[in-house]
Amino acid sequence: MIETIENINGIVNGIVWGPVMLALLVGTGILLTVMSGFPQITKLGTILKSTAGSLFGSEAHKKGGSGISPYQAVATALASTVGTGNITGVATAIVAGGPGAVFWMWISALFGTVTKFCEVTLAVKFREKNEKDEWVGGPMYYIENGLGWKWLAVIFACFATLASFGIGNMTQANSVANALNSTLGIPTAITGIILVVIVAVVILGGIKRIASVTEKLVPVMGVIYVILGLVTILLNIGKLPAAFATIFQAAFDPQAVVGGVVGYTVMNAIRFGFARGVFSNEAGLGSAPIAHAAANTDNPVKQGMWGAFEVIFDTFIICTITGLVVVMSGLWMPGTDLNGASLAIAAFSQSVGAFGTFGVTLGTVLFALSTLLGWSYYGEKSIEYLFKGTSFVGGVRLGYKIVFICLVFVGSIGGLTLVWDIADTLNGLMALPNLIALVLLSGTVTKMIKEFFQEAKTQKD
Repeated sequence: MIETIENINGIVNGIVWGPVMLALLVGTGILLTVMSGFPQITKLGTILKSTAGSLFGSEAHKKGGSGISPYQAVATALASTVGTGNITGVATAIVAGGPGAVFWMWISALFGTVTKFCEVTLAVKFREKNEKDEWVGGPMYYIENGLGWKWLAVIFACFATLASFGIGNMTQANSVANALNSTLGIPTAITGIILVVIVAVVILGGIKRIASVTEKLVPVMGVIYVILGLVTILLNIGKLPAAFATIFQAAFDPQAVVGGVVGYTVMNAIRFGFARGVFSNEAGLGSAPIAHAAANTDNPVKQGMWGAFEVIFDTFIICTITGLVVVMSGLWMPGTDLNGASLAIAAFSQSVGAFGTFGVTLGTVLFALSTLLGWSYYGEKSIEYLFKGTSFVGGVRLGYKIVFICLVFVGSIGGLTLVWDIADTLNGLMALPNLIALVLLSGTVTKMIKEFFQEAKTQKD
């Protein structure tokens, strides 16, 4: 049975992550970047000032009604974005595609910054109020309200619901269980039970409880991992230039780095770089805009800049730290028995000993837990969309939460390879309708962005 599932998934995965999908992901990012005037470069200062630079201001924490603050929205989105893909995913990509995969992650993030900027902007522009008077939005809403294509919106919502069980649930629980088992010897079933209890307590409380937890959890886990990574890099600072050289060379000529090893090709570096990059920063998937749509904000573009900040923080900071540490360690070389979280742990431990072991384990646990919380909301809002307007939508929401909680345990005791492969496939299927909508609404959203920056410039002058 498992072999049959693997074969079917392999066929579908080969299609959704083939050349066409990569071209659509990159092409959409390039299109939106050009049409909006390269804001990730020309407006980078404004984006960072309006996001990270405003964290201590009142506007970022403005709450009202049944909504959440702009910061809580980005914290919830970052909670799901900064997940095990930043540790396990990066290490897996390097083993499967070589160090060059890190370079292609950066490329995906360069254009993905604008992709997510546009996704979030559209999500706020076309959002609605549900029967509980809460703001709800995301690709399903801008597909229906912006394009008028309800059938495509339904397809996205179906894939997003299914993806929440994979990318946002079982893969995360699996990574936590394996990390705690390899580091502390805790049985995976015990970890699964503990995760079930924690997730149940938080997600049954709704978006406000999820946002309340994630706004505290995200800064803590981010600071811990960044400090650990920087210390590890500084202790090996002499290897840093060679690590960058290896990444750039392997991106275009893997054989020059690893010799004639079968499987290390430019196409593999691109494929695994983009696949794990998207898995990590989620640009193009359409997931994060669902959280941003719940924010109390007076301008869609303002919230869109928080989406751009997500990708910058996730890939250019967190993923880069993991990638550099793994490449500098040399433990990724062909023939290694290490992969995923075990490779990342070994790479950090090589330099900082037990601090690396427990630091990466803690990072894996916190990243995965936060992702579980964020994705539970994405799946809930997706299935809510499918049943909106019905008298039993409340029951459907509760039923989804119960299934999600149960699958946390299933993921904890499951195998790694098949879970990651299925998650990859669901990512691709989820992205397709969203990318189609982004291309068709590109004129609308890029006009909004350009007008916003032009108005801001005029006011400043």
